[in-house]
Amino acid sequence: MQQCRRGRGQPDYQVVVQVTSLTAGNEPPPCSSSRKFSRVSAAETHGRPSAHLNSPTMGRRSPLLPLLLLLLFSFLTSSVGGAKKSGFRICAFNVQKFDTVKSSNYRLMHTLLRIVSRCDITLLQDVVDPHGKAIKKLVDSLNRETDRYHYKSLSSKSLGNSPSNMQQYVFIYRAETVNVTGQHQYQKENSFVREPFVVAFQSDRTAIKKFILVPLHTEPSQAAEEIDRLYDVFEEVSNKWNNTNVMFLGDFHASCAYVTRASKKEIRLFSNSKFSTLIGDKVDTTVSDDTHCAYDRIIVHGPALLKTITPFSATVFNYRKEFKLSKRSALELSDHLPVEVRLKSSAPLLQATPLLILLSVSAIVQSFLSAL
Repeated sequence: MQQCRRGRGQPDYQVVVQVTSLTAGNEPPPCSSSRKFSRVSAAETHGRPSAHLNSPTMGRRSPLLPLLLLLLFSFLTSSVGGAKKSGFRICAFNVQKFDTVKSSNYRLMHTLLRIVSRCDITLLQDVVDPHGKAIKKLVDSLNRETDRYHYKSLSSKSLGNSPSNMQQYVFIYRAETVNVTGQHQYQKENSFVREPFVVAFQSDRTAIKKFILVPLHTEPSQAAEEIDRLYDVFEEVSNKWNNTNVMFLGDFHASCAYVTRASKKEIRLFSNSKFSTLIGDKVDTTVSDDTHCAYDRIIVHGPALLKTITPFSATVFNYRKEFKLSKRSALELSDHLPVEVRLKSSAPLLQATPLLILLSVSAIVQSFLSAL
């Protein structure tokens, strides 16, 4: 076995030539293009044979590799993106006197449908629908718009201290992701103008299976006192269902002139460290550009429920901006913006960190390349 001589103008190649007989004084045969060869570096031609000369996969690349990498990239982005965007969404919206007149306005109903359909549970406040016609129309429209979910509703009785201002709390929820396990109308006299209509839920889609939602639409002039009395509601319902995983949500009027920094010190839900406020004081929950007030709030009790909250998911949904509505069009629906929060999913994949997914993908790629 001998290296052939290189002709003028030919690049450096290292070749293997099988020689059956070679007499002394004969020169090596010239390099022929018909012989097998591979390009090597200058360093490799100085006495060091190429490690790839006898490799059966020399110069070949699996046609499946680009496809595999593309699939893995798609999986990674969808998994990480899904983990950020998915989860179990709970929303609260003061829809401002939602009645049969509003439900007959196609444009307003279309906007409301887009808002409610984003959420697994939506609490609607300031609903004026004693006969249930407006809510039925909303739920029927939701069910017509999608085949993925079937929506149901649960309404309180009309609540208030004046016949001209009676309102309802209404929960609209997806039957496939959550179910109602109990309901309780708080009835202590002289505590609230619109007493909380408390609902217990259970879901297999969430990291925490059972939780309680306590809604409140305060009377503005009594906001501080009513928010403080939510602590009494907490004690009653947590004892009733033996469950301290409680979330308080709604239009508390907990900002600006109604609840001051000084008055917050006297409110147990704000001063007790066992309660966590997810919508902070600096958040604007109003539609108007002329106000900046955190009226609408979400508050949770206890570390167990707090740990299941998706980090940084508590926010305002600015439907005016998202749907590119004029200020006038947005205000026709409500002067409030919905608030929302997401609970972590029970699915292990959605709880996986991006680093864990990256490590898994890296291991798969390495195994595939080793098999080539």
